Amino acid sequence: MEQFTYFMPTKLFFGAGALDKLGTEPLPGKKALIVISAGTSMRKYGYLDRVQSLLEKNGADYEVFDKILANPVKSHVMEGAALAKETGCDFVVGLGGGSSIDSAKAIAVMAANGGDYWDYINGGSGKNQPLQARPLPIVAITTTAGTGTEADPWSVITKEETGEKIGFGSDMTYPVFSVIDPDLMESVPPHLTAYQGFDALFHSTEGYIANNVTPVSDMFALKAIELVGEYLPRAVKDGTDKEARAMVALANTLSGFVECMSGCTSEHSLEHALSGFHPEVPHGAGLIAISLPYYKMFADHNACPDRFIAMAKALGKTGAAAPDDFVAALSALQTACGVDDIKLSAYGVQKDEARKIAMHALDTMGGLFEKDRYKMSLEEIASIMEDAYK
Repeated sequence: MEQFTYFMPTKLFFGAGALDKLGTEPLPGKKALIVISAGTSMRKYGYLDRVQSLLEKNGADYEVFDKILANPVKSHVMEGAALAKETGCDFVVGLGGGSSIDSAKAIAVMAANGGDYWDYINGGSGKNQPLQARPLPIVAITTTAGTGTEADPWSVITKEETGEKIGFGSDMTYPVFSVIDPDLMESVPPHLTAYQGFDALFHSTEGYIANNVTPVSDMFALKAIELVGEYLPRAVKDGTDKEARAMVALANTLSGFVECMSGCTSEHSLEHALSGFHPEVPHGAGLIAISLPYYKMFADHNACPDRFIAMAKALGKTGAAAPDDFVAALSALQTACGVDDIKLSAYGVQKDEARKIAMHALDTMGGLFEKDRYKMSLEEIASIMEDAYK
């Protein structure tokens, strides 16, 4: 067995009612910048009020930054960091989905470091400079089950001018602690529940077929795949199904562990390139659109047949005997969740962009292609995007 390292320093509070821990757990500072989306849900459902009250109960003051987009952008990172500096915030709370928590991590970086966020990005036009100072401490409170960002160091931000959507993270951008309270997820509508659940699924499927897996990442990945396959259709059908919400939330957190240890393959690079150019494409929807031709490419080339069969069995296809069985099981799950007919054309994507998106993926997050067990040509990468188009 090869050597491996397991490092996931975030303290996790998981389960119904876990949000109350924010009122008693020692905080990493005295004044928080609470980062939320530009939408209405955090206020509409009272989540922001509860977080503010719990922070006050725990002796902390706060400011609110509420401009984060579904695909978060660099300008808002810089604006949020400036607000944190101006108002004396000494830690950051990401409240909401992956976009808010990812932004909180990036804001924590720039509240403590000079220059531009892209100075520290590795890929595309990033300058790959080392951080000058430790980021502000981060607390993550997730209200969705999709990115696993509460349990990993990664943050994905788009540079608007160039459409570069690139991940960044280090040992210093793990949350100090995270709250995963499935009760906060009951308000997520069915289509977003599905998009987010498939994002969690693909973090685990990619992390299971990557070429740098470990026994620990395999364990977490297969369990997450199993939980998504069994419980995501139930959560989509009935958002108040507490057991389904909790199990999908657990799958999501496990997928964050997978990202810490093995990580994503080129499927995520392709989607980042797609939604970098077309930020109106929800990340999960983009992944779903790409997924069947993507996994078929690897199955057809027999990249890691035993792993594909294991994933098929985890999704419930007990008699799986060939890599294509996973593709079939994935297709069936998409149908069960009502997301089998996503049309990229509905978001303004054109079929003749396939090669441009493929090249953008290689230019911005080409490192993820190095984790693939089958090395695709540019033409093969472009063909996935062509096949994904509807």
